[in-house]
Amino acid sequence: MTTSAEVRATLVDALNLDLVGPTPDDSAHAEEIVPQPPSKWYLTGFLAPFGASLEVRADDDTEDDLPEEITTNDASEDSQNPDKPAARRALFPASMGLSVLLSGPTTQLEVEATWGDYVPLPALDEDAGAEAEAGAEGAFDAEDNPDGPKRKKKADRWQRVPQRVRLTINVEPQPEPVEIELPGGSGLSVVMTSRPVKDDQRFAYGTKAVSVFLVNYRQAASGERDATFAFQTCLRLRCPEGFVPRPDPRGVSTTDWDDAVAAVQYRYDYEYAVGHNVSAQVAMPKAGEVCTEVCTTWVPIAEVPRVAPTTPQGVQLGMEALAQATDAATVRGMVGAMITEYRAWIAAQRTVAIAPQAAADVARDLLDKATTACNRMEEGLQALGDPKVFTAFQIANRAIALARRRQLSQEQGQPPESFSAPAWRPFQLAFILINLAGLANPRHPDREVVDLLFFPTGGGKTEAYLGLAAFTLVLRRLTHPGIQSAGLAVLMRYTLRLLTLDQLERASRLICALELERQKAPETLGTWPFEIGLWVGQSATPNRLGKKGDKDQYSARQRTIDFKRDSKGKPSPIPLERCPWCGEAFSTNSFQLLPTEDAPKALKVMCVGRGCDFRSRNPLPIVAVDEPIYRRLPCFIIATVDKFAALPWVGQTGALFGRVTHYQEGEGFYSPGDPTLAGRPLDHYLPPPDLIIQDELHLISGPLGTMVGLYETAIDTLCSREDNGHTLRPKVIASTATVRRADRQIRALFGRSKVDIFPPPGPDRHNSFFAKTDFKSPGRLYVGVASQGRSLKVILLRVYLALLAAAQRQWDAAEGKGNKDNPADPYMTLLGYFNSLRELGGSRRIVEDEVNSR
Repeated sequence: MTTSAEVRATLVDALNLDLVGPTPDDSAHAEEIVPQPPSKWYLTGFLAPFGASLEVRADDDTEDDLPEEITTNDASEDSQNPDKPAARRALFPASMGLSVLLSGPTTQLEVEATWGDYVPLPALDEDAGAEAEAGAEGAFDAEDNPDGPKRKKKADRWQRVPQRVRLTINVEPQPEPVEIELPGGSGLSVVMTSRPVKDDQRFAYGTKAVSVFLVNYRQAASGERDATFAFQTCLRLRCPEGFVPRPDPRGVSTTDWDDAVAAVQYRYDYEYAVGHNVSAQVAMPKAGEVCTEVCTTWVPIAEVPRVAPTTPQGVQLGMEALAQATDAATVRGMVGAMITEYRAWIAAQRTVAIAPQAAADVARDLLDKATTACNRMEEGLQALGDPKVFTAFQIANRAIALARRRQLSQEQGQPPESFSAPAWRPFQLAFILINLAGLANPRHPDREVVDLLFFPTGGGKTEAYLGLAAFTLVLRRLTHPGIQSAGLAVLMRYTLRLLTLDQLERASRLICALELERQKAPETLGTWPFEIGLWVGQSATPNRLGKKGDKDQYSARQRTIDFKRDSKGKPSPIPLERCPWCGEAFSTNSFQLLPTEDAPKALKVMCVGRGCDFRSRNPLPIVAVDEPIYRRLPCFIIATVDKFAALPWVGQTGALFGRVTHYQEGEGFYSPGDPTLAGRPLDHYLPPPDLIIQDELHLISGPLGTMVGLYETAIDTLCSREDNGHTLRPKVIASTATVRRADRQIRALFGRSKVDIFPPPGPDRHNSFFAKTDFKSPGRLYVGVASQGRSLKVILLRVYLALLAAAQRQWDAAEGKGNKDNPADPYMTLLGYFNSLRELGGSRRIVEDEVNSR
C-alpha cells in the first residue's frame, strides 16, 4: 500500500518535471514535444544567451506582479499603496555553477554537463498549405498582413534534443579563468577558476578553491529566442579523491553563544559545495567515507528529521496516577527515576571527547546547564512536601487528565472514560517540576528566571504550560482563602489574533475541568468560579456589551441579536463554534444577554448538548467581552500584546492587576477606574498575576518587540508587589519552536537577565535526553524553487498548479473518497502564507481564476 511519504515523493518529482523538465536520466521524456515555447512551458532551469538584449533575457510577465485587491477597509499598513517596483528588471540567468574545495594532490576534476535543446517543429497538418508555400523559409502568417511582406509564423511545437558532454579539466591554480568550449558546436562553455586557500589553520597546505561554471555563449537570434536557450541545465562534478569539506567559520573564536553551540552540535555536518545562480545537491557520505560527487539542482530539497519525545525507564507519567498519589513520597517514587536517569545521561555525555578545546568548553557549559535543570527538577519534587503545593499538584493533574479525556472524546467520537489513562510526556512533567519551587515561593530566586520552553511544533508545548497554569490557579485558591483568591492569576499572550483564537478552545477546556473540581469542593477551592477571559480586538470579540438604541454593530448585544436572526450568515458572538467541554455546536439558544436584552450586563454562554455539565443554570466559564472582563476578573486571560495599548487609556484595566477596592456579591469587582463603586469595600487589593505566559516568543521582534518591551515595563511593575522590603515579581515563562539569541531578546522584552532554555540542549543535537531525533519516520521536507527573472505571480501560479494537480492524481489513483485512509489526503490541502492582506487578496484571485481553470 502506498504511504503518504511515497505520495510526497511523487509530488516532488511532479514539481521538478513541471517546473524544470526532464532529468538527465529521464528516458521517457528525453525527446518530448511541448505545445508551447519551452520558456513558457517551464518555469526555471534554463540559461539565456550571455550578453543578449533585455527582450531576450527578460520575462514578458516580469513586472506583472500579484493583482491588487484590497480585502479590508481600514487604514492599517496592509491597506496602504504598495511600494513601486524596482526600476531594474530581473533577468534570466546566463550561467550557473558550483564552487568546491580540492586537496593539494588533486590535479583533475571530472565535469559532466547535461541540458536539453528545443528546436521548433513545422506546423501541423492544417497549416500544410502555408508551409508548402513558404518552402525552406518555414511557415508564414499571411492573414494579418495579406498585402505586405510575409513574416514567419511562430512555432507552436518544440522538440527536445538531449545533450550530454563529459570532460576532464586541469584544476591547478591559475591567475585567470580558464574557458573550455564544449565540443559539437553547442555554443556552451565551461569556465573554471582555481586559486589556493590561504588558511593553514583549518585546511591542509595546498588546498585549492575551484569554481566551475556552465555559460551560454550562443548568439541571440532575432526570431525564436528559445532555440538559443539551454534548458534543464545540470552540472555534475566528480572527484575520486574526494572533495574537501568546508566547516562553518562562524563557530571559530566566536563570541556569539548560539554560533558556538551550533559549532558543537553540527561539528560532523559539512558543506561540500556552494551553488551560484543555482543550488547545490550533495549525497552526504557515510562515516569514514568521502564525498566524491556534487551536482546542481534548480529545486533543492532538505529533510529535517522528526524530533520525538523520549520515555525513560521506570517512570510513571500517568496524570490520574499522580493525582491519586497519597503523599509526596509516593510521587517521588513514581517520578524520581527520571531525575536519576537524567543525571546518568549527563555524566555519560561528559565522557565524550570533543575537539578543539573551545568546543569542549562549550559542551561543558551545556552540560552544566543540564545539571542545573536536573537540580531544579529535584527541588520541585522536594517542594511537594508542602501540603498546599502537593494538593495543588494533585488537582492540576486531575483537571488536565479530565480535559484530555474530553478532547479525545470529541476527536474520536468515543466516551471519555473509554480511553486509556492520559499521561505526560517526560519533558512536559519535567518542565512543570522545574517551575514548582519558584511558583510555590514568591521569594524563590527562580522567580527571576525566564524559562523558555523550546520544542518543535506539535511536540506538546501547549499542554506543558497549561499544566503549569492549572497548578498556579489551584495554588492561589489554597494560599488565599475567601474572596482574596479571586482575580487574574495567569496571563497568556500571543502576537497574532489567529493564534489566540486557536488556543482558546484548549484553554477553555482546562478551565471547565477546574470549575467542575471547584464545584465539587467549594470549601477548598472557594466560592468564586474559575473563568477564562478572551481579551483581544473588537473584530474578534466584542469590547462593549451595548444597549438598545446605541447602533453599535460590534457590541455583544448587536452581535448576539444578529446571530439569533441569521445563525448561518452571521458569526457567533464569541470566537467559538462549539462547546469546548462536550463538542456540541452552539445554537441560537447558546447565548443569553442578562439580565435583559435591552440593557445587558453579561453575555452568558450555554451548551445545548444533552448530558453536558454546562447547561442551563451552569453556564460555560467563558468571558469574551471587555466590560464583563473588568468586572469578573477571570483567573485566566488570553490576550494579544496589542491589547495592552489600552492600559493608559482605559481605567478599568487596572483591575486586571488586582487594583480593586469593592466587591459586589455575584456580580464582581469595582476599581477606582469605574464610573461608580458598588458593593462592600475590600480590606486589601487582590493579588496581582502570578504567572505570565508568552507563547510564540520568536514573533515578538523588530518594531513590534520595541513596542512590547515598552509595555512590559509597566506590566511588570503592575504585577509586582512589596512584601517586607522584598519586591515579588511574577513568574515569566515563554515557548517557541525556533530560538536564537533568546537571552538578548528576553532581556530587552522583560528586563530579566537570566534565561533557561528547556530542555537544555546537549553536545549532540540528536539527543537531549528528553527528545531524540527519529530517523525511521519521515521528517519535514523543505523544497525550494530557484526561478530568477520570474514574477511572483507566475511562480505562485505554477507551483500551486503542479502541487495541486499531482495531489489530485495521487488521490484518484488511491480510490479517492472510496478509501477513507487515502494516503494522498494530507496533500489535498495547500496552505499559503502572505506578508499582507494585499498579497493575500491578489493570490486568492489567481487561485480562484487561473488555478481552477487550468
